Amino acid sequence: MKLSRRDLLTYGAAMLAVPRAIHAQSKPVIRIVVGFPPGGATDAIIRAVADRLPALLGQPVIIDNKPGVGGRIAADAVLAAPADGLTYMVAPNATPTFQMLVFAHELRWNILKDFAPVATLASYPLGMGVALNTGATNVREFIEWVRRNPGKASFGAPGLGGQNAFLGVQLAKTAGIDLPVTPYKGTPPMVTDLVGGHLSSAISLIDSMMPHHRSGRIRVIGIFTKERSPLIPEIPTFAEQGVDVTSGEGWTGMWARAGTPAAEVQRMQKALQLALQSSEVKELLTQRLWVQPDFRPGAEMDALQRAELAHWAPIIKESGFKPE
Repeated sequence: MKLSRRDLLTYGAAMLAVPRAIHAQSKPVIRIVVGFPPGGATDAIIRAVADRLPALLGQPVIIDNKPGVGGRIAADAVLAAPADGLTYMVAPNATPTFQMLVFAHELRWNILKDFAPVATLASYPLGMGVALNTGATNVREFIEWVRRNPGKASFGAPGLGGQNAFLGVQLAKTAGIDLPVTPYKGTPPMVTDLVGGHLSSAISLIDSMMPHHRSGRIRVIGIFTKERSPLIPEIPTFAEQGVDVTSGEGWTGMWARAGTPAAEVQRMQKALQLALQSSEVKELLTQRLWVQPDFRPGAEMDALQRAELAHWAPIIKESGFKPE
């Protein structure tokens, strides 16, 4: 069979690509450890980005889910791995911030000493939803409802000792109201009770509440960030409504073990930046996961982490919260 010039060019290009493909496959696998189950928000965020990483890094990348203890098991696994640029951790800010401040006596690590920040991937606001039977349509109306109904009001949070729970503590203090926490074993049962009117309010990520808000089954009265979110521009901040609680930004980041070669950290950092610039990744994050692509390099991420620890430490101490 005689090959045309086009066939020869195609065949030649394919042959040139083979060594590159073999070379990429022969490189060691990069492992990204996630401390939460497959299908959860943190897992979904890194998988959206990680699909692009093998092509950008020239080597295979796998996601290794090690759920449990608020992300602590994953952090322990990364700490036990060699600092060679082949193992990374992806976690929400709640893992290092609140593990450090609430459960420090149980930890084997210090996020500022034992891990090196690589980059942030996404950010997202936490907000408050209220049941329709409260009759509240904004923050001020909800505060008045709480005052008129002593002993009846509470806010739901997925567990104790995390950002959601301490945001509620900060809100109650700032507004001068009695608003105890009702802890839940996860977000879905909490939102179910909110929709059913069995829970007066809840603090959560917006992805779990906005579909119910837009269908008229609950009302999201505000978000705990300094500015409105481009994801939900119609929802005002608490600060806009006269309640100065602005520490409710969640974010997801990547860490390496301390001592990882700077060149490896920078290589991963650049790959993450390029992946987050992809229009397909941006659409997936904003339209399906309700999070904003938000790349911040390691130095900025470190400053953000330190500011959060400094902000929450006195609030947690004053609350008197003690883990069981």
